Amino acid sequence: MSKTHVFQTEVQQLLHLMIHSLYSEREIYLRELISNASDACDKLRFQALTKPALHASGEELAVEVVGDSESHTLVIRDNGVGMTEAEAVEHLGTIAKSGTKAFLNSLPGDQAKQSHLIGQFGVGFYSAFMVADRVVVESRSAHVGSDDGVRWESTGDGNYTTERIARPQRGTQITLHLKDDAKEFAEPWRIRALVKKYSDYVAYPVRSPKQLTDEDTKKGATAELEQINTGQALWTRPKDQITDEQYSAFYKAACHQWDDPATRLHVSVEGTLSFTALLFVPGERPLDLFDRERRGLSLYVRRVFVMDDCKDLLPDWLRFVRGVVDSDDLPLNVSRELLQQQDAVPKLRKQLVKRILDHLLKLAGGDDTEKAAFAAVDSAFGAVLREGLVSERDSETRDKIARLARWRSTWTAAEKPEDDARRTGLEDYVKRMPEGQTAIYFVNGASAAAALASPHLEGYRRKSWEVLLLTDPVDEWVVQHFREYQGKPLKAAGSAQDDLASAEEKAALEERSKEAAGFLGFVKETLGEGIAEVRLSNRLTESPCCLVAGEGAMSPQMDEMLKRMGQQPPSRARTLEINPAHPLVERLQALHAAGSTDQAKGYVQVLRDQAVLAEGGRLDDAAGFAKRVQELMLAAIGAAPKVHKAG
Repeated sequence: MSKTHVFQTEVQQLLHLMIHSLYSEREIYLRELISNASDACDKLRFQALTKPALHASGEELAVEVVGDSESHTLVIRDNGVGMTEAEAVEHLGTIAKSGTKAFLNSLPGDQAKQSHLIGQFGVGFYSAFMVADRVVVESRSAHVGSDDGVRWESTGDGNYTTERIARPQRGTQITLHLKDDAKEFAEPWRIRALVKKYSDYVAYPVRSPKQLTDEDTKKGATAELEQINTGQALWTRPKDQITDEQYSAFYKAACHQWDDPATRLHVSVEGTLSFTALLFVPGERPLDLFDRERRGLSLYVRRVFVMDDCKDLLPDWLRFVRGVVDSDDLPLNVSRELLQQQDAVPKLRKQLVKRILDHLLKLAGGDDTEKAAFAAVDSAFGAVLREGLVSERDSETRDKIARLARWRSTWTAAEKPEDDARRTGLEDYVKRMPEGQTAIYFVNGASAAAALASPHLEGYRRKSWEVLLLTDPVDEWVVQHFREYQGKPLKAAGSAQDDLASAEEKAALEERSKEAAGFLGFVKETLGEGIAEVRLSNRLTESPCCLVAGEGAMSPQMDEMLKRMGQQPPSRARTLEINPAHPLVERLQALHAAGSTDQAKGYVQVLRDQAVLAEGGRLDDAAGFAKRVQELMLAAIGAAPKVHKAG
């Protein structure tokens, strides 16, 4: 005889939201029901350790999902621990966990927002009412006899009925009578797709009828059940039982990659924070590398899929890492919104960052094979990794990133400027610093070859001081915030002239500047407001002049980038440094002294424009520069010969 019960008030509120709202992710209902079935199998397995009679038959614990597209029903059954009638009333008629009730109480009044949150939150058994207008549960506890089964039934209208039934088999069967707009969930292809997406790594077999061919159907064949989930997740297996080929296959399938990974990290942590992570660094740079909304990690909770592209597990500067994280310390019913409220998330993130950096450091200092793997990672993702020098505030983490940062330099790129494999870290740079060098120097350039051609390097070559070649756009942003390493300041080569000269050289240059004061003033007057100062240089050995920006000023490359982005770079007037020993400068001084100022002005403007081009900048008046160069060429080769026309 059936009994009618009234749902607990909170359950009525929950069902009302489900039945009368539109859900964007209602497909999670199957994940929830399979997870509940898996939990029931877990409970039986653990209880049987102390009461072997509960599982005396020894049959394999499993979950079955069977759809009927004709009757529009879907059945989920398990042979787990099952329920008594009292347990059915307790678990299916009330919200046992206060967290769910608190979640309901926290919902705002906006109906659209409620439906969005509920759809992502997931609500266990009650999610069945998102796709079904009638739900029937038949169950029998492993602790009672076959005459003490229970049938629970509800249409989600606020009431439910229970009745005692005979049920020979232990476990639970849930039958969903699907709504008209949810009939697709009875289709075999839909069932398989959802199991593959959400429950592929559930520890127990998930079985569904084998899909029959047309020929099988004509012969009247009956579909047998077959396992449709992978079963044991690869990351839960011991590392020594997994081959390189299996790791690579998992990476390509689970991470949707086509290449082979440059390196992988498989860790399992137990204790106050328990999790397993299987992480990969791709071998090739993906097209979406600079999409900050993209994250490569999928989040699982006890092997049940929760979400892709989880943004809370890694910082922006590790967005190139792909893989899965499986946590035991997060609730299964967690959404992107609620994930940030979990205390375990910051701890999990910190652990992941630490282990990734430690792994990369191990590669960087390892054998030739490991160093080659790190070189591949650095070549593809070094620019992204260095973003952490700006955004990361934890000193230990910043130190590890600094130890991993690599650049070309005048030492590594002297022979092959574009060879990515020849890069140096700050630690090795400092070890090579000669006596008398107190800073780490860098120069910006559009490429290594362009940076090597910078006139700013001439004085450093003379002293055999190494200079880093910063060619990635992110590096200029990095050095504006990352100002020192191991007590050595980072300085732009173009603004550190005083570091190159001895006291005697500075005194001699000052004396020579006094003698050339008139000529320097003439040059400044000729070039106008675009130049803040004109002075003699002790850094130049081969070039006649160069442009020098103030400390912390943007490079021409950054200026150009801002312009392409539609932004106006800050106005700045730079200093023109002149090499007094260069033949061109000596001739110009002679022209000025002889009173040929008009001719000298043209030469001065050409020299300034050449200095702009030498540092990779863009001329404001390219046509004027071309015209002045043509005039100089005509003057150099003499008057052009006359051309006599035929006839």
